[in-house]
Amino acid sequence: MQEPVNERKSVLMNIVAMLIFGTIGIFRRYIPVSSAFLAFSRGLLGGLFLLIFIMVFHRTSKEKSALSAIVGLVISGAVMGVNWMLLFEAYNHTTVAVATLCYYMQPTIVVLLSPIIFKERLKLKECICAIIAILGMVLVSGVIGGERLGTGNMSGILFGLGAAVFYSIVIIINKIIRGIEPYQKTVIQLFSAGMVMIPYMVVKGGFFGVRLDLITIILLFIVGLVHTGIAYVLYFGSMDGLRAQSVAILSYIDPVSALLFSAFLLKEPLNIAGIIGAIMIIGSAVISEMQIGLPSGK
Repeated sequence: MQEPVNERKSVLMNIVAMLIFGTIGIFRRYIPVSSAFLAFSRGLLGGLFLLIFIMVFHRTSKEKSALSAIVGLVISGAVMGVNWMLLFEAYNHTTVAVATLCYYMQPTIVVLLSPIIFKERLKLKECICAIIAILGMVLVSGVIGGERLGTGNMSGILFGLGAAVFYSIVIIINKIIRGIEPYQKTVIQLFSAGMVMIPYMVVKGGFFGVRLDLITIILLFIVGLVHTGIAYVLYFGSMDGLRAQSVAILSYIDPVSALLFSAFLLKEPLNIAGIIGAIMIIGSAVISEMQIGLPSGK
């Protein structure tokens, strides 16, 4: 009787984590800071929260990690920071729905890169999924629907696809790095994601132009602590009680909820072509992710 209870608890934890991830685009709309500063804040606050959580509640292995693995995590964390910045910028230039769907081209990109990086042979099913996802992306972009893409919307699509490419790189690096516990791995990545934004903002003058009022500070803390720290604790905490396929399927609560939130809260509904494209992208991504076991989380 204990096992089903643990499984239900794990499912609930995972669903809550995915719903939290699904609202980040909504919060981004109301935070008047640069995408680089938001990525910096998210990495720093999320990393601190997770570090404190590990020290207080989670027992970690005393074995020392290999230097090469730590260097790999720092690199992947830096790439994650760029990924966040591009995604936050995508939210600024197009709808949350379109930006989210562009971002969820990640599994397709990983599948297409795997033969090059891991020398894996592409299967027919993977090729079909990739083609369906690409066609879905064309529908979501509005090109076939007869919409005139403004410069802003097209920029948002490109930023979203750029974020997907960078997150695909994070996934690929994570597949190579082994022997480090998920919480420890994520702490290193979060701090690295935040720190990589510092030289970028210094060059761009991003620190000096930041104006923080009380509401903005509260929203930054919500993104850093809730959307990052708490969401990752719930996500990784649910892993022990779930099968890999269950995690893969549940992870798509994130994009689906993001589309629903954007429609009901921001009044950004997709047209018919966009809805069909969304189904094609998410459907093909679910099949791809169930095969290669990608990590989730924005």
